[in-house]
Amino acid sequence: MSTQSELRNTLKEAMKAKDEVRLRTVRSIITACTNELVATSRTPQDELKDEEVIAVIKRLAKQRKESIVQYIAGNRPELALPEKEELAILESYLPTLMSQDVIRPIAEAIKAELGMTDKAKIGVLVGAVMKKLQGQADGADVKAVVESLF
Repeated sequence: MSTQSELRNTLKEAMKAKDEVRLRTVRSIITACTNELVATSRTPQDELKDEEVIAVIKRLAKQRKESIVQYIAGNRPELALPEKEELAILESYLPTLMSQDVIRPIAEAIKAELGMTDKAKIGVLVGAVMKKLQGQADGADVKAVVESLF
């Protein structure tokens, strides 16, 4: 069963359970998936591949994180709370990310392979590590690990 089909089933379950937060979040995911289909010149009845759905969910999670930071900075914790609840649900659909301890040996191997000794090309190393990990690690974690290598 595809991720999009699972989301539709979850939507039905959330409606039956009257789980407002899950319902609101799953609806936003389904809407974003439909928007992605239309943006890529497909019909709304088509289905996204699982990787595309994960990319959409990652984008939504990033938006929630940014909103939480802005609401807290604006001293509006009552607006940050629903965003945090939605973020928790979004993250439940995402694969677990690698920790910095797991990223470090990979980054060291790529650094040795590329023969990098100059901190000026740190962006190239971050890009190479991100390409190797293919979304299995958070960019901020990769950047922190790579910076610690110099």
